[in-house]
Parts: sequence; structure tokens; C-alpha cells
Amino acid sequence: MISDEKKEEVRAAADIVEVVSDYVKLKRSGSGFVGLCPYHDEKTPSFNVTPRLEIFKCFGCGESGDVFKFVMDQEGVGFTEAIRQIAERYGVFIPEEDNEEPSETTQLREGILHALKFAGVFYYRNLIENPKAEKALKYLEGRGYGREVFKKYGLGYAPEGGEELWKAAKNAGIDEQYLVEADLIKPSNRGSGFYDTFRGRLMFPIFNPTGKVIAFAGRVLGNEKTAKYINSAQTKVYNKSDVVYGVNFARNEIRKNKEVILVEGYTDVITLMEHGIRNVVASSGTSLTPGQMKVLHRYGEKIVMIYDSDSAGQTAMKRGINIALAEGMEVELLELPEDQDPDSFVKQFGKESFEDLKKEEAGDFVDFLLLKAGEEGRLDKPTEKPKVITEILESIANIRDSIQRQVYVQYLHQKIQKFQKVKESDLFEQMERVLNEKRWDEKRSERREEVRQRIQENENTFPENEDEQPPHPGNKTLAVSSKKKPHYEKELIRLMITYGRAMVEYICSFTNAKLFEDDELRMFYEDIIERYKEEKEFSLNTYSGEKVPFPRLLGDVFLEAHSASDRHEEKVGLKYEKDKNPYKTAKSSIRATQISFYRRKLNELADRIGSAKTDERLELMERQKDVKSKLTRRETADPDDLYPDPEKGISDEVNEKVFEYKMKGEK
Repeated sequence: MISDEKKEEVRAAADIVEVVSDYVKLKRSGSGFVGLCPYHDEKTPSFNVTPRLEIFKCFGCGESGDVFKFVMDQEGVGFTEAIRQIAERYGVFIPEEDNEEPSETTQLREGILHALKFAGVFYYRNLIENPKAEKALKYLEGRGYGREVFKKYGLGYAPEGGEELWKAAKNAGIDEQYLVEADLIKPSNRGSGFYDTFRGRLMFPIFNPTGKVIAFAGRVLGNEKTAKYINSAQTKVYNKSDVVYGVNFARNEIRKNKEVILVEGYTDVITLMEHGIRNVVASSGTSLTPGQMKVLHRYGEKIVMIYDSDSAGQTAMKRGINIALAEGMEVELLELPEDQDPDSFVKQFGKESFEDLKKEEAGDFVDFLLLKAGEEGRLDKPTEKPKVITEILESIANIRDSIQRQVYVQYLHQKIQKFQKVKESDLFEQMERVLNEKRWDEKRSERREEVRQRIQENENTFPENEDEQPPHPGNKTLAVSSKKKPHYEKELIRLMITYGRAMVEYICSFTNAKLFEDDELRMFYEDIIERYKEEKEFSLNTYSGEKVPFPRLLGDVFLEAHSASDRHEEKVGLKYEKDKNPYKTAKSSIRATQISFYRRKLNELADRIGSAKTDERLELMERQKDVKSKLTRRETADPDDLYPDPEKGISDEVNEKVFEYKMKGEK
């Protein structure tokens, strides 16, 4: 137990503003500081830090506490470990004593971090001491790195054997569960035992902002036909979407310069750091994410992005522009001379030349996107010019500040006059259309995320019990799909709108929203159900007057690409009738929709089984067997056996609708 005197000594030594600033971008406000709350999502800062009282308080969600509480919450550690972390940071000595019993979650996190720390030391020692690390040493020496660099950045070598780390950790008394949870070892496919995740690779430890090892990246050595890098999988302490490589080394320099340089590779970061350019990070072997940009925005206002000139690098840069603008950062792009990357350029020309190049050549994102479009020849093609302009407007639309957006639209107007005369008012009209579409996309994303969370919390499949009647869905979910919409899903929508409440009751007795693969059609289905339950109209006239995307979807559902011609009756002697028996059409469409659902579910289960642990794998295989059985029944059985005819009253109601539609057709 840490004494009260020691707790107060640590509290007095800690700077709560500095500690919180590792997680929240703070701005001075009167005698305190404010920022966006890390406990809940918000756009207007309501999170306050008062250094005089040594406390934080969010007036949005109500979270509050002292520096210990903040570290406990953000790092997911217990009270004692939080004190020790802060004490270590501020040079306060705390003797090793028996700690309070941590919670199960805290114990697991601390066990994982301990295993990762052990692995970091193990890999480093192997790099220095293992004769088989010669390839790794030659590679590092070829890049100009010496032992000081190895130690500073924790570089290491994972032995080739496949069990060395596992055995060493086992001998050191580290629980295998922690090693597995840290993705340092994996269960053997041959039965009992484990094997090392990283084998025969140069190792780069990945740190969190406070300098703890939370993951690894392993680089292949030589010309082996395998992935150049493999990274640790997602763990309880490592969310790759929120981690930026090098931020623990760079954060103070980023604060000082108010600028962060983003590069692609781990060695780019190390080389630039060693040449005195210390406000540099890399996106940790992943495409740039909003979570990573949020981390960077805690420390700086401006980002200078340097990507490779290949197509993959340029695509990543364009996506990164939009993410940075959405986060509220100022964005500049820098393209290095051909065949150069940050590592090679700085080694050849030095720090001053790099900074001069950045100062002279780093350009605004509008200039950069226009330059790239010109190099690709798109500005010479009449069909491509409007697309280029719209793409740039889509980037500008990510800027939250309306005045700043307006300035950029005006700037774009000036720039494009060289190759396309466009009225400024036309650009602003197009900007408004882009913003409306963006707002709609954001709503769809929010709904999609809600659905994803609900599925994670309670993963249900369309009826597990064959006799169970699925519930009527009530939540509107929407997502964008570039795939062609399944015709059988469109048929279900068409039948419900065409034949009204009776058909809705029949179709919904065998379906629910989860069956739909297409997000927009799922949303349409749910809207019809909502209207049905509220006894509102859901006709062609209703939806043709609704907001986007209903009129477009209505056309997609009711207007067919191919239909029987007027001469069809003359040729075959029979008149083509689409809904001669509407319930037969419904049964066929329900069957096809369910078959598609179960096939998707089988693919999903197969993916999960491949990465599951033994106990979970057995459970998943049982579910797979059950789904296969349901799929086989629907593929082999007659629709009339699967879906009984409706009650007579309901059937008569639909037949009356059929008659009405036929009469309309004859008129």
C-alpha cells in the first residue's frame, strides 16, 4: 500500500495540465484550460482543467476528478499503477510494496503491458547478443543506425526458431494468457503448445504517448516472399486506428512548432528524428484514420503530409487530406523529388535542405489536388474537369468553419479560371449540394454504427429457431452501397408498396430488416414498417414526394431495365403478367433473400472460425452447422412448403388490389 504522504508527494509533483495534454488538446481560458472531452463525443469544448485546484471537470457529461483519476480512466489501470506511472514521470521514488488487489480488467491490461515490456527487452537483447541477428544488424548499420539508436527506439530482433520468446517468457514466470492477449504468441495448430507471432524479423516497438510498449511491427529481412511488415493484432491495449508511431518522441516538439510532419515509414521517423527534425510521426503501418488525426490534433494545429509518389501513396494522401480537414487541422502537402523518400533525402541533403524544401514547396491542399489532376491529364478532358472541381469541393466540405469554407471556395474559383470559366455562384451552389449529401452520409454512418454496436452487444441471426417469428424492425438504418441492388430485395419493397397492408403483414411474418444486404433497401423496408405500425400511407405517391433517396429508390424498384415488349403477346400468344399471383412472387423473393442472408452468414462465420480460440471455435462451428442446415432447407424445399398461403381474408384483400392494378393498366 502506498502511504498517504507518498500520494500527496506525487500529486504535488504532477502537472495536471501536462498530464491531461497527452490526451486532450487544451487551450487557455481565463485561469484554467478547456478542451474537447475525452469521455464523450462533443464539438464544443466543455472539458475544463483547473491547475490551481488540480482537478478536471466536464460540464457536458459530468466526469470529474484529479490527476490520478484521469490517468486511471485513460490508461485503464488501477489506482496504485496510476500513481506509479505519474511518480515515474516526475521522478518521485515509490518503494515496491504489495499493491491493492486490482480488478480483473485492470489485471489483464497490466499483465499484457508487462508481457509486451518483457518482449521488448527480449527482442533488443537478441539484436545485440544473438549471432543469428547478423542480417538485422547489417540492415540497420546500412541505414546509419548505431547502438544508441537501437536502444533509444527499442529496436530488436525476433529469432527464427518460433518458440524462443514463448519459452523465455514462460521461464520468467509470465502467464501464457498475457502473451496470447498481447499477440506475442499464438496457439499451435498441431495440438498443444504455442508459437511466436514474430519470427526472423527486425522489430520496431510501438509506444503509446506516455512511452509504454503497446505493440510491435516486424520487418522481413532479405528477399523472402512474404509480407514486408506484419503488425500486432488489435488487443486490449492496442487499437491501431488510434495509434501513431513516434508520437511519444515527437509530442513536445509538435507542441513547440504547432506542426506535425506525417511520413509513411518507421525508418523515416527515426532518420528524421536523428537529423534534428523531431516533430515527425508515421501512421503505424495503416491508412490514416480519424482516431490517429485526433491524437495528432492534441499536440499541433497544422499537418504537413509526405507520401510516396506511387498511386497507393497518392490515394492515401488524398484520403488523409479529408480526414485532417474534418478534424480541423491546417493541411499542407509536400512531394519529394523523384526516387526520394524522407529517409534518403535527409541523409543525402541534410536537415537544412529538407526544411528549405518544405518551406518553398509545401503547398495548400487545393493547389496540390489541382496539380495532381493536371499531371494525370484530367484538366484537358471536358468530362473530367467537373469531376475534379467536385472532388475538391468535397474536400472543402470537410472544413467545419463556414467562413473558412467560403474562403476556400473563393480561392478555388480563382484557381480554376485558368482552365475553366465558372461563376462563383455556381461553385457555391455545388458546394451546398455537396454539403447536403455529406450531412446525409453522416446520418447514414451514425445509423450504421448504431447497428454495428447493437450486433456486437447481442449478436442475433434471423430466426435461430425455425418456428420463431422474427420481430418487426423499428430502427431506421442506412448505409451506402456501390453494389447492384439485389432484385429479390427490390421485389419485396415493390410488393409491399403495390399491395398495401395485407402484403406487408404476409412478408413481415417471414422477414426482418437483418435479411437485407443493401443498406438503402433495408432503410426503405424499415420505413414501410414504421408507416404500417403508425397507420400511415405508404404508396407510390407518398414516396415520390419524400426526400432523397426515396424518389431515386422508387425508380430503381419500379422501373425495370428489361421488360416484355408490346409484341411479346403476338409472338407467344400469351400476355405477360408480372404479378399473376402476387403471393407466389412474394414467396420466391422471400426465399431468395433468406438464401442470400444465410450464405453471407456462413462466410462471416468461416472468417471468424479461422481466427477464433479453441473454445470459441467449437461454438462457432456449431452455429455454422445450424446455419448450413437452414440454408439447405431453403435451397431444396418448395417455396409453398416453406411459406404457407395467407389467411383467406388477407388473400382476398390482395386479390382486390391485383384487380385494381389490372383495371388501371387497361385504362
